[in-house]
Amino acid sequence: MLKDIIVEKVASMIYATGILVRSLSSQTYCEKNFEITPEQYLILLLIIENEGIHQRQICEITLKDRGNVARIVDILLEKKLIEKQPNSNGRRIFKIYPTTGAKSLVQKIAKTNEELKKIIYKDLTKEEIEITKKTLLKIRQNVKDKVKLQI
Repeated sequence: MLKDIIVEKVASMIYATGILVRSLSSQTYCEKNFEITPEQYLILLLIIENEGIHQRQICEITLKDRGNVARIVDILLEKKLIEKQPNSNGRRIFKIYPTTGAKSLVQKIAKTNEELKKIIYKDLTKEEIEITKKTLLKIRQNVKDKVKLQI
């Protein structure tokens, strides 16, 4: 009976699925002895794809609060995976760039992420995956404007 509540509620299903996918990713990264977490990887990949990005932009894109992003950026700096360069507009604003070490780490992790995708998308057609993406994007847009994020 209690399981039925989660299965019948779309928001609960999204939440529970997210937890399971995140747990699988974390478990796999740990087993493979990657030096970063999936959350750190996501931000690192964002920095690689958008060299010179600002921390605030990372917050806006990932929907994470400033403190969370600041901690992850500090960890990536400590691991020498990124560099900060002052922005000419302000002393406290920095542009963030990946190091060559970051790029090679992302390449190393890419194969594992492809394996994770195969597990996650098992028995789903390309059409089902696209429909799921479109549906989740619509739900995200419906909710995003209603939420007051502390970014």
